[in-house]
Order: sequence, then C-alpha cells, then structure tokens
Amino acid sequence: MTEIDSIPPSLASSATSLSGPKYAHRLVVLVPELEWDFIPAIHRIWSLADRQHARVLLISLCKDSRQASSLRRALIILCAMLQDGRIPVETNVEIGTNWVAVVRRHYQTDDMIVCFAEQRAGLLQKPLSQILESNLMIPVYVVSGMYVPKPKSNLLAEVTVWLGSIGMIAGFSLLQVKIMQVSEGWLQTLWLILVVISEIWSICVWDSRFR
Repeated sequence: MTEIDSIPPSLASSATSLSGPKYAHRLVVLVPELEWDFIPAIHRIWSLADRQHARVLLISLCKDSRQASSLRRALIILCAMLQDGRIPVETNVEIGTNWVAVVRRHYQTDDMIVCFAEQRAGLLQKPLSQILESNLMIPVYVVSGMYVPKPKSNLLAEVTVWLGSIGMIAGFSLLQVKIMQVSEGWLQTLWLILVVISEIWSICVWDSRFR
C-alpha cells in the first residue's frame, strides 16, 4: 500500500512511483458515503491522474436502489471537479455492500485502485485498503485528509441495540443454568465455554447491524 500524502514520488518503488516509467492507464477511485467532504482530496486525485496521464473511473457503492440516484448526482459533481481537457472521467454506481466483488468486476491490467484512508469495511471495520490488498493481491493507493462528519445519534437504533443485547444475555444465562443442571465435569465446562463464545458472537453481530 502506498500513502500518496506521506510518501514522496522519489521514495516510491519503481513499480508504483508516480513519476516512474510505469503508468496506470486508469485510476479506479472508490467513493464512499455521500456525507463525506471530498474537497480536500479532489486536488490530490487530479494531480495523480495528471501525473499518470490516466483516465478516471469513479465507483460508488450503495445499499439499495433508493440511494442510487443521489449517488449518481454526487458523482456527476465530482466528475465535473476532476474533468478537464486532459483527464477523461467516468462514473458508475453499484448496489451492494461488497467492495472486493465490485473491484474484481471492474479491475483491468494496469489499473490503479485509489481509496480513502478513512474508508472501512467488514464486520471488524478494517481499513478498506487492507481488505482489498489481502483479498485481491493488488496495490492500493490511499488518499488521506478527507473530512468525515461525526455520525448522528439515532435513539431508536440505540434502544434497539440495548434491548436486543439484554434479551440475548438473559436467554444465554438461562441456557447456562440449564446446562449446569443437566451436566457436570468436563462436559459441563465445554458446553459453558461454547455458550459464552456464542453469546459474545451474537451480541457483536447484533450490534454491527445498527452501526
């Protein structure tokens, strides 16, 4: 992974150097949520495309078709900010939650994947760049410095999370009591360990659905 903002071109390897002999024929920029402020990163993306003499493909991912039209309008604005006589820009909106699958569908030889340092994905909310590199084995350029607003508080979601978690704890507690009544020794210990692991996993999955 190469940090555009922290590694000068002269220090990058010849395979990924911004000024080296190998150029990307296209930058595939993975655009995150609409409420993010892209202005600080636009110039760096434009500069990268200009140095590489590359076309730009802006891809965004939405959970359902209701968000697609809003995302398309946002990408058109970003397209207008990036496009000039030297840099052709295209846009694409996909429905789903799997960035790895999206990149795999669109990736072509000599493409350069560009994402933002603030982008995270998956159950563990790992950096998107790490997920792409480990799953696709391709280099990813990371642009940092984008403003991410604080998430708005959702009282209903918080209450739902707490009630669900309390219900799970109560249910698993009753199950543990039942296990202690009907088993003993190493078998009881084994069942209790499995129940505790299942309880923690269930609460984490439940919580992640509302974050």
